[in-house]
Amino acid sequence: MLRRSMTLVTTLAGAVLLGLAVTSSSLTAQERQVPSSFAQLEYSFAPIVKHVAPAVVNVYAQHIVENQNPFLADPFFRQFFGGIPRRQVERSLGSGVLVDPSGLIVTNFHVIRGASQVKVALSDKREFDADIVLKDERSDLAVLRIKGAHERFPTLEFGDSDKLQVGDVVLAIGDPFGVGQTVTHGIVSALARTQVGTSDYQFFIQTDAPINPGNSGGALVDMSGHLVGINSAIASSSGGSEGIGFAIPANLVRVVVASAEAGSHSVRRPWFGAKLQEVTPDIADSLGLKVPTGALVSSVVADSPAAHAGIKVGDLVVSVDGVTVEDPNAFDYRFATKPLGGTAQIGLMRQGRQMVVPVALQPLPDTPRDEVEIKSSSPFSGATVANLSPALADELRLDPQAAGVVITAVADGSTAQSIGFQPGDIVVSVNSQKIEHSTELERIASSGSRSWRITIRRGNQEISVMFRG
Repeated sequence: MLRRSMTLVTTLAGAVLLGLAVTSSSLTAQERQVPSSFAQLEYSFAPIVKHVAPAVVNVYAQHIVENQNPFLADPFFRQFFGGIPRRQVERSLGSGVLVDPSGLIVTNFHVIRGASQVKVALSDKREFDADIVLKDERSDLAVLRIKGAHERFPTLEFGDSDKLQVGDVVLAIGDPFGVGQTVTHGIVSALARTQVGTSDYQFFIQTDAPINPGNSGGALVDMSGHLVGINSAIASSSGGSEGIGFAIPANLVRVVVASAEAGSHSVRRPWFGAKLQEVTPDIADSLGLKVPTGALVSSVVADSPAAHAGIKVGDLVVSVDGVTVEDPNAFDYRFATKPLGGTAQIGLMRQGRQMVVPVALQPLPDTPRDEVEIKSSSPFSGATVANLSPALADELRLDPQAAGVVITAVADGSTAQSIGFQPGDIVVSVNSQKIEHSTELERIASSGSRSWRITIRRGNQEISVMFRG
């Protein structure tokens, strides 16, 4: 019986999340050759697969979900439906890649989303429990570590995904549909694909190597056996491979893995501090551009690296360290893959003049969050709140300039959940008192009031509600 893998329909025509004869260096453009004889077409990928396969693992994740059967809440119907468990175990299947001999594995975030237990199975059929050491929803990546590892595991070396060219031959390795480790081959169909909708960094490698549900987190490797991408999604109307697959570039994966290796539970990326928008044909005409390209600065955060570099609203960002950026997605990828420390040279066009400014590569500033779980009897009971900082706002995908107290978690079955509070809600005021610190909210929640007037900000909306205890 086939195991079900996690899938997700995205914005691109029903994209579905998929859950050695090795040369000394990656092939250069000059070394790439078209086969000139039938004998060359008979060459086998077997030596590459033999080198790569031991480092690709299966990932099994399970999590507990509450049964939402409405009849269970009624005593009369419970006698008929009482045998239905209130909690059920859901399982998902994906793939992963060993990237450190100590047992560090990279996979997709959506494979282990909400998981309470994770196991990995190696190519030799051995199974291990694994800890989740880092989750990064923004890139749809997660890093696991094999528990109690007392050996050195086979790994894959990272390749430079920026050196890939359309037409390069690649292999995809994973566990499609739970049938077991499978290898497929194809070419790089396109680079820098956007509108895939599976992460904040829209800069995917597109390939026609057949990948299916269960391949999520598996390896995309080049002809040198180097990891050039993590298979993540497919565009499909049927749920199976139709020759359009997407992989997260290895250069972005490398940043996430480096954060895990450094002991961090979150990814530390450079902070630019300016909002960018796409250049439309109309905007291009107004700027005197022949083609709509680049990323237009629409706002700049005060005291940010962009502000300190002198970047202004209306500037057109055209390059990062000499590499052309065609849109905001390309800029986000190029800037996010820069190492912290030092500067990046940002190419701009300002009122028809070209210029280059150095922007410091520094992380988002973080301040004491003073995270508090509200336990007292109040509408906030079961909610965890914290002081907002630019770093926390970035984690929660909020405006970096937002301030105040934000809900970071809501316990299942709590009063806060029943009322409808969500992570990311900013508490503006309670009973006409402005909330600026988490301890203030905790104190007010403990006041014993029986009447509550609460205003929260969710996205671009302010919502005011009243409760009586």
